Amino acid sequence: MKRLIFIVALTLITHLMTVAQFKMLGTSRDMGNGCIQLTPNVAYSEGLAYSYAKLDLSENFQIEFDIFLGDKENGADGITFVIHNDERGFNAFGNWGECMGYGRFNPNYPGNCIDPSIAVEFDTYQNPNQNDPSSDHVAFLENGSSRHYQYWNNDDLAFNLEDNRLHNFRFRWEHEQQRISVSLDGMLVYQGRKDLINDIFQGKTKVIWGFTASTGRAHNLQYFCLRRLASAK
Repeated sequence: MKRLIFIVALTLITHLMTVAQFKMLGTSRDMGNGCIQLTPNVAYSEGLAYSYAKLDLSENFQIEFDIFLGDKENGADGITFVIHNDERGFNAFGNWGECMGYGRFNPNYPGNCIDPSIAVEFDTYQNPNQNDPSSDHVAFLENGSSRHYQYWNNDDLAFNLEDNRLHNFRFRWEHEQQRISVSLDGMLVYQGRKDLINDIFQGKTKVIWGFTASTGRAHNLQYFCLRRLASAK
């Protein structure tokens, strides 16, 4: 009985610590078990969740989490994992719909977006303005622009992330190599080199990180569950 009480108490403490680490905006809600809803299965929703613990880009790190992008193949719009130094801090947000709470609608004109920043998008709806393929896909974004010129969909025009399953995602930063590695369900889906400190964040090393998501006329339940934040070896 004492062991059971200890396990329940430990689970409750862990859950409370996980939720307390994030500032939630818009439609974001605590779901329990270390998971945070970003959007309900409702049209024109937008939710964001930022960790209060900033990342240090002068150190190596790896973040691992699970994402859920819904159960309707014609749903929308997706989730982004974002790292930013926007002057609005923990209140920064972008546009809804195809911009997933991160970017701006037109990359050639100013607009509300999270900037300066980098992001990894898990996009579940085709929007030609953002150069999307017909399939779900993963893409790397910079400075609040939702438009991308490369993407990963496993070379499969039927690739689907709205399959009623959790998908494991890992983001790895190696400071000395200035290398970003992104994995989805154990597969490397993006790798690139970028001087994040100088080219993106104007010499700043401490940055905010979190998740954004939105829906438009099409919609899905979308959420994330944090699994691990650790120094990368």
